[in-house]
Amino acid sequence: MLSLVVKNNTYVHSYLFVGKDGIGKSLFATEFAKMLLCQGQQRPCNRCKSCVEFEAKSHPDFLIIKPEEEKSIKIEQIRYLQEKIAEKPVTSLKKIYVIENSETMTREAANSLLKTLEEPPEYAVIILLTSNENKLLTTIKSRCMKINFAPLQEEQIEDYLKQNDKAANITPSMLKNSEGSIGKALKIEEEKEQYWQIETLMKNIKDKNITQIWKEAEVLYQAKENIISLLDYITIMLYDNLQKQNKICYAKAIQIVEKAKKRILANANYDMSIDFLLLKLWEELA
Repeated sequence: MLSLVVKNNTYVHSYLFVGKDGIGKSLFATEFAKMLLCQGQQRPCNRCKSCVEFEAKSHPDFLIIKPEEEKSIKIEQIRYLQEKIAEKPVTSLKKIYVIENSETMTREAANSLLKTLEEPPEYAVIILLTSNENKLLTTIKSRCMKINFAPLQEEQIEDYLKQNDKAANITPSMLKNSEGSIGKALKIEEEKEQYWQIETLMKNIKDKNITQIWKEAEVLYQAKENIISLLDYITIMLYDNLQKQNKICYAKAIQIVEKAKKRILANANYDMSIDFLLLKLWEELA
């Protein structure tokens, strides 16, 4: 669809790319920008001045805005965009702006961007990327052409990992936990030892007493930054067991894990939440 947009020069001034983190929205937006900016006959031609500057990451008509250290996009960043967008294109006939994680814009930044989306310069294209469109202002969403990025199939992710020598010891459950995202699959691959430890813990939970379980669950206590993904992995394993054995204990165990996630996300005491999670899982499954 976007190839036809480029071919027929029927672009709109603002797009909203929606999909999970790590699914390829940024890569896609960058390639789309390169095509729009290209001055060749078949775009991207990879030979014109625009393509050469783009590949060198020095294109004056292309800008990516990302959250700062505080993990949000501030009004100063949007004001900078507005200053640059008011200037005429230098190399190409268009100017392209990509806003990554656009849902992290502060209220002030979002309201400021809205003014630009309402009356963009004729030559400007703004592409917003988000994994959570519900956090965006309705007025911003209404001014963008929305394009949904569906999760990739597990087979596609597995093929990608194999092609890049990243598939060693990646289990089917790990592929499921990637949720159709290559970015998440790569992160799981980097931290696969944690996931193996979780598998061992869950397989042995019936054969150990609770004191042993607490001692052997060090991976959960130390993985505070990655805990939600690890708990999701436990849920996947429990669901697989539920499908194979059809025992009510696995359904109840899944509810226990979901409650633990809610407590952790609500900033309950972390270690106590893990203690309680393991105790309840052991009582249900042992």
